[in-house]
Amino acid sequence: MERIKKRPYRAHARRWRLFPRNSLTRRWITHVFAVILAFLLVLQVLFTAMLHYYYYQSVESALDSRAQLYQRTMEMTSLAETANWTTGSRELIAYFTDKDKMELQVLDNSGNVLLSSTGFVPSDDRKPSDFTLALSQESGEGVWRGRNAAGEKVMAKTVLQADQNGTVVGALRYVVSLSLVDRQVWLLSLLLFGFILLIVFFMSLSSLYFVNSIVNPVAAVSHTARRIAMGEYDVRLDKHYDDEIGRLCDSINFMAGEIGTAEQMKNEFISSVSHELRTPLTAIKGWSETMQAAPEDRELVSQGLAVIGKEATRLSGLVEELLDFSRMESGRITLRLGRLSVSAELEEAVLLFRDRAARAGIRLEYCPCENLPPVTGDADRIKQVLVNILDNAVKYSRAGDRIRVEAAALPNAVQIVISDTGIGIDEDKLAKVTQKFYQTDSNNPGSGIGLAVADEIVRLHNGQMEIDSEPNVGTAVTVLLPTEERNG
Repeated sequence: MERIKKRPYRAHARRWRLFPRNSLTRRWITHVFAVILAFLLVLQVLFTAMLHYYYYQSVESALDSRAQLYQRTMEMTSLAETANWTTGSRELIAYFTDKDKMELQVLDNSGNVLLSSTGFVPSDDRKPSDFTLALSQESGEGVWRGRNAAGEKVMAKTVLQADQNGTVVGALRYVVSLSLVDRQVWLLSLLLFGFILLIVFFMSLSSLYFVNSIVNPVAAVSHTARRIAMGEYDVRLDKHYDDEIGRLCDSINFMAGEIGTAEQMKNEFISSVSHELRTPLTAIKGWSETMQAAPEDRELVSQGLAVIGKEATRLSGLVEELLDFSRMESGRITLRLGRLSVSAELEEAVLLFRDRAARAGIRLEYCPCENLPPVTGDADRIKQVLVNILDNAVKYSRAGDRIRVEAAALPNAVQIVISDTGIGIDEDKLAKVTQKFYQTDSNNPGSGIGLAVADEIVRLHNGQMEIDSEPNVGTAVTVLLPTEERNG
């Protein structure tokens, strides 16, 4: 029977897959967290060194204090005489009260241990290092740290004793064990290390929570942005906090709404333009077939040619409008600047629409203004602006309505106002009428780019175009063009 091989359990690999290689959480763990941990470890080492120094200095101060006390005792008695040194030191050892804290050793002038408060004289014949150091010091004192013959870590201080002539007769050596001190230092260091681990633990929990509170929303933003890029313009992000992430969510949601609106406007534009193109093409094709069927009917042929010419002109105008829009989008609209009369351009534009307005039952009024100052601009483009505005005024007016065209001279500018009493524009749509592809009423024919092109042309002339409207009251379009004095 074939033996089934067990797959190795890779818990670490599974956990690490929670933080992909390029994730923000993994970068934080491997960089920021590592730096913080290294800093805390350095702090631990420095604290341990400071504790070590502090406790050792305390022990040395205690030795020094005890040595000064016994030194005063030596000076008050005659123990520092050579004859009395051995006998007197026995008395000093006998009355030594700190036997439980330290060891007192009596040395001869060669550094050999004569007596000890412990009752045991070390068998080591070597001179203590602190005794040798004391001989070389002017103060007659020496301190040494190390391990004794038994292997115990100790601190020792030797104070030389001299007679009245200054001759060294011996020394007192104070020895204290450092085992308890080291144990205390390491205990406090371990407590600090445990405290650091506790800090690191809670810091890790709070930091990971904080990082995830950023990473998860950013991941949601990334996922939503991909969905928007794939065409899901109705998807929205949930906003949980009013911070930078929350504002980013608002921006993404606003972007999705604007893209969705633009996409809808583009589709409506394509549909409208397709209809606008199909209508004249259908008329041209229909009349061409009719004329081919009856070429001998001169009246029919003449009527058909007139319709074909009219529809071809309409088609040409629509194509030119699309080309202007393309130039506007790419920033390639060029102006042939020259000195022009606003009155002349207004008269020509009004003349073009007078018959059309009359056929629709709309009264077109033109109020000429004498002595309008000349402006510098492109006559064809300015006329295109006026034609686009008048076309919209006629398109959105009803029988019995009135369209009024007037101009006035202002300081450093010429003001043109084209107003109507038509259906008007809703307030929520008014700000969008100069946007590309936008149409206030999809049932009315048009490409939806006429006012956008007109607004761009006025802007290129350093002018302004403003639209005021009220539903069922009418619309007023105001164009301000700077005069030659202002341009100059």
